[in-house]
Amino acid sequence: MANESPLTPGLWPLPQAAQAATEYLLDAWQRTILTWDVLRERGNQYLEHERSGKPPVLVFDYEMVVDGRSLAKPANYALVRIKPPAGYPAADPKKRPFVVIDPRAGHGPGIGGFKIDSEIGIALKQAHPCYFVMFFPQPEPGQTIESVCAAEVAFLRKVNELHPHAERPFVIGNCQGGWALMMLAALAPGEVGPILLAGSPVSYWAGVAGRNPMRYSGGLLGGTWMASMAGDLGHGKFDGAYLVNNFENLNPSNTYWTKLYNLYSKVDTERARFLEFEKWWGGHYLMNKEEMEWISQNLFVGNKLAVGEVESFDGKHRVDLRNIRSPIVVFASWGDNITPPQQALDWIPDLYTSVDDIRLNEQTIVYCLHERIGHLGIFVSAGVARRETSELAGALELIDTLPPGLYEAIITDTHPEMPGLEYTDGRYLIQFAPRTIDDILALDDGRKDEQAFEVVNRVAQINQGLYDTFASPIVQAMSNEATARVLRATNPARLERWFFSDLNPWMLWVKSMADTVRANRRPAAADNPFVQVERDVSGRIEQALDQYRDVRDDMYERMFKAIYESPWLAAAVGVEPGAPGRRGPQSATWEQDELKRLKRKELEAHVEAGTLLDAWARLLIYVRPDGPVDERPFNMVRRMIDELKPENVPSLAALKAAVKRQALVLALDEERAIAALPRLVPEMRHRRQGYDAVRTIMKSRGELTPGQEERFRRLAGILGLDSPVQGLKSA
Repeated sequence: MANESPLTPGLWPLPQAAQAATEYLLDAWQRTILTWDVLRERGNQYLEHERSGKPPVLVFDYEMVVDGRSLAKPANYALVRIKPPAGYPAADPKKRPFVVIDPRAGHGPGIGGFKIDSEIGIALKQAHPCYFVMFFPQPEPGQTIESVCAAEVAFLRKVNELHPHAERPFVIGNCQGGWALMMLAALAPGEVGPILLAGSPVSYWAGVAGRNPMRYSGGLLGGTWMASMAGDLGHGKFDGAYLVNNFENLNPSNTYWTKLYNLYSKVDTERARFLEFEKWWGGHYLMNKEEMEWISQNLFVGNKLAVGEVESFDGKHRVDLRNIRSPIVVFASWGDNITPPQQALDWIPDLYTSVDDIRLNEQTIVYCLHERIGHLGIFVSAGVARRETSELAGALELIDTLPPGLYEAIITDTHPEMPGLEYTDGRYLIQFAPRTIDDILALDDGRKDEQAFEVVNRVAQINQGLYDTFASPIVQAMSNEATARVLRATNPARLERWFFSDLNPWMLWVKSMADTVRANRRPAAADNPFVQVERDVSGRIEQALDQYRDVRDDMYERMFKAIYESPWLAAAVGVEPGAPGRRGPQSATWEQDELKRLKRKELEAHVEAGTLLDAWARLLIYVRPDGPVDERPFNMVRRMIDELKPENVPSLAALKAAVKRQALVLALDEERAIAALPRLVPEMRHRRQGYDAVRTIMKSRGELTPGQEERFRRLAGILGLDSPVQGLKSA
């Protein structure tokens, strides 16, 4: 009985079935008219957005601060200040500014402030000054990626100039805005504070076999020459709609069925949400041909950023991500089919051989992995904004205080029995678990498969040279602005919008008919058997399209491996068979080696010298918990500092510097550093105060572990104190 359809003969009396069928047919017809009307509204919205100059789809008001088109190297970018909406606190100029950089990957700007619960919304709720890096639909003549990078550096300098008494800004790079942020932070490390890469690909060759087909597309298309041809056909401009087409082809069931069926099945309630999202999704922007060539050749296919091979146009500067001085936070998701975790994180083993290398470089890297959210959900999901984004942003001071190293951020729900609950903010607890390079590599299925992408890169260079020499002049001669406009207008991403707009005379009757339907709406009952059949059919269509996608992707992967894993092709293009798939960390320059030598010399001087704050930080790090670091001890420290007399209050910046310095001292020589504590704290009164304060702070997480108790006993002996219990009783 459980497997029988609701329409199985005998389950429904004939009159009742006829009534249900009549009710369903009327409902289906009405939903069809209403769906057409929403598509008509989408088309009109698209045309209106075009006429208005395609402004950012932010839900927040803003004002211009710097227009990149007026800079020495003009770029179609701008820095705007976000105005807090009614009911929000006024921005505190002394708080750390937030800067959001949206991706220029086919769509227009605004995804970072698409909703109230968003990256921008979180900053405004916490009274942080908030800035947004937007861009205009048309690139400036002669604009290059170097122009864009120079503009973003100028924007960050302006933000720092406007907030001289605040810490360096927290900068968020969404998707393709992430690699731009990494370049910015490497070239101008003094202008940025902590940076967050949200769904940002940096290591483009990485991925897992059978799960990440998008990385094969460059090889199957023969490299980057098609991007150049698209730019030539566009009369020197690359149409961002092509990138949107690629995104949509990744998931045909959603593109061709689920998205529209979801609107059709819930048309009475889904209209506003559908139009809101489609306004951003349908705003397609242009790039100069040279910009897209740089991106495709250096990143998509060349994968040069992660291994330090990106150079300035004059060849005088190399972008080395090891130059980034501020903490790097990476947020990725296992449900992201555009930027899988491997592409978001494998730049770390490309730069560093071990965590010790990260520490010596005084770098702090934190990553957070979501279990299932998709690529767009990273930016537009209110749940992600309230949980992951909010917690990571709220823990910035703690992240900035973490000793150099590699950590995974773990976010869990709090509960009434949790120790130190009063030292948590909100309903979540964020912890930072130390990780190793092997933990990052374990997220992948090995990196041997990346050797094939080296072959792709060589083939792409050959094909690009052939296209530039022989085909490009012909295509350019056949193209002009008129043909480029026709190509852009007939792209499926645009065609489906203006075709259903009021530009199409056939749609004129839809609006009046839809008004009549809304006035006489008669939806079918939720338990109507025909509605259930409709849902079952929809599920089968979606399943069939998913199966087609899986077969297609498997075929693409097999074709790619058959071509580019061939030893004959590798030998033909000069790739040595059996060479390691990844190029690995680049050798340090003599400047970097000298910097490390001087840093070691400086640390040697700090082992047996320092302030009381240095000694206290050394104590705190030495008795660190065996498991993850979390916000409770840090928040307790901040409250203890707030309760001190003003003349005794150390600044948060001084505390951060002391913690980082002492972490390196302990890593250099832990035994010697602990034995030197009495020299740093000669007075017994200060020793006892510091010892008891550290013990109290560590207990904010709950009872001490046996390992921590042993460390406290050892410290008591070195400092000449009583046993831990007696010391607390006498305090």
